[in-house]
Amino acid sequence: MKWLRFAVALFIFFPALVSAQPRPGVDYGELKPAQPAESAGKVEILEFFWYGCPHCYTLEPALENWVKKLPPDTDFKRVPAVLSANWEPHARIYYAFEALGVLEKLHRPFFDAIHRDHLSVANEAAVNQWLAKNGVDAKKFADTTRSFGVSSKVKRAAQLSAAYRVDGVPMIAVQGRYTVNAEQGGSQQGMLDVTSFLIGQSRKDLKQPARK
Repeated sequence: MKWLRFAVALFIFFPALVSAQPRPGVDYGELKPAQPAESAGKVEILEFFWYGCPHCYTLEPALENWVKKLPPDTDFKRVPAVLSANWEPHARIYYAFEALGVLEKLHRPFFDAIHRDHLSVANEAAVNQWLAKNGVDAKKFADTTRSFGVSSKVKRAAQLSAAYRVDGVPMIAVQGRYTVNAEQGGSQQGMLDVTSFLIGQSRKDLKQPARK
């Protein structure tokens, strides 16, 4: 009788287990055509964000913890989305941080400055004061934001935003094929859980032999 009770329980709960698997078109999107991934031999993960986005800001703590636990066969990259002219200065700031070698140090504090301390990116004097407090020379920073290298990366970020059809942030793309946002995931943690599923799916895809 024990085996019968087990079989009945399995029958009852099996549909719930099946429905727990993320569904294409519902819990995540599929890019058609797929975009070329630039992380050779690894599963590429792109987070499209905007410093001015409150949802990106509240996602950041959970995202940081999640990224720390990613397996070595993954390559996580942030992309400052450029969906309008108003978003471009934020992208320039991100890539200037990167060029000056202070991105890891200042990425999260800059989010805090905007959303907790109400720093306006349009207020140059206030931004310069914030930079000085964080050990960054304001003139060097301004020159860097206008540099050819930063301008090229901002242009590339705008191209990626269009190619991945980003219409809101935060959005995460996996291996150039899948996208997921917080609405699809049901919550911010759900978004990360779906992304983890898509990483596993992409890992299987990478192991598939090329079709002739």
